[in-house]
Amino acid sequence: MVAEVDRLTDRKEAILQAVVEGYMATARPVGSGLVADQSSLNVSSATVRKELSALEEDGFLHQPHTSAGRVPTDKGYRYFVDSLMEQRPLDAVNDERIADFFARTHGELERILTDTSRLLAGVTDYAAVVVAPRNDASTVRSVQLVDLAPDVVLLVAVMSNGAIERRTLEFAEALTPAQISMAQSVVAGCLIDNDKYPDDPGFDKAVSALVKTALSSFADRNTEERRVHVGGQSAVAGVFDETETVAQVLELFERQFVVVTLLRDLLDRGLRVAIGAESGVQYLNECSLVVAPYEVEGHQVGTIGVLGPTHMNYPQALAAVAAVSNRLGDHLTRG
Repeated sequence: MVAEVDRLTDRKEAILQAVVEGYMATARPVGSGLVADQSSLNVSSATVRKELSALEEDGFLHQPHTSAGRVPTDKGYRYFVDSLMEQRPLDAVNDERIADFFARTHGELERILTDTSRLLAGVTDYAAVVVAPRNDASTVRSVQLVDLAPDVVLLVAVMSNGAIERRTLEFAEALTPAQISMAQSVVAGCLIDNDKYPDDPGFDKAVSALVKTALSSFADRNTEERRVHVGGQSAVAGVFDETETVAQVLELFERQFVVVTLLRDLLDRGLRVAIGAESGVQYLNECSLVVAPYEVEGHQVGTIGVLGPTHMNYPQALAAVAAVSNRLGDHLTRG
């Protein structure tokens, strides 16, 4: 969790909000004159300058140059997100865009998640990540065995999260269509109902071998493997000033285990927004992450999020991530 900060006065809050919103909009230091014009306070520029100096002393703002305006610090952004930001739904245009996408999208889970990451990147103009569900976070909805050759059978299982898992099984002897059909009924019953295959079912050796091989191959799947789908990598170069930061962020997306661990850690710490150093990753100190889990059949199975600069548009990013996570979960639940 993030450490709590004492409440500021109403005047300081209004001035801090004006600086944060001004810097989010322009990525340029915000001067006292602009704050005086944009804040709801009817005070002079001199009073604003005095309050800006106090906010700087308290660590909410900093001044890049003596003659420049102020820029929010991570502490200033955190106060804004926790205490000043107005929670609002996504704008109607992007909300309709998301709804239309999930009304049209279909196919295998991997493609849906890849397209979802691109959708979220397009809505926010930040890089977006979608972490696929764990293999063990879903149940089997249907099973089919397909003969590819007399001694080769393809096992196809459709999962409750929309994933399609395939196993190619090879045998020493040829199998007849009747044997494959009989084995399919048994395998489907065991996987869908989570039953164990009986030791002596009374089938011939070929059917028993096929059933045992199919169930064994399915049970051996790696439950820790999580695929990360990334959209909007091209946006990274446009939102970060430092070339080194761009390279490090792009490298992060290639390290899927690190991404999965990072997003899971943020949610475990109760963070939906990680600002700068709060991520715990040094080369993300100039970045912010907005994350949310998505649910299938009432269970959290995966995570989505966006990564951008610390001056990202937090209200819009939060609304977009929430809208996409809800729609994605509903879509996968419906199958």
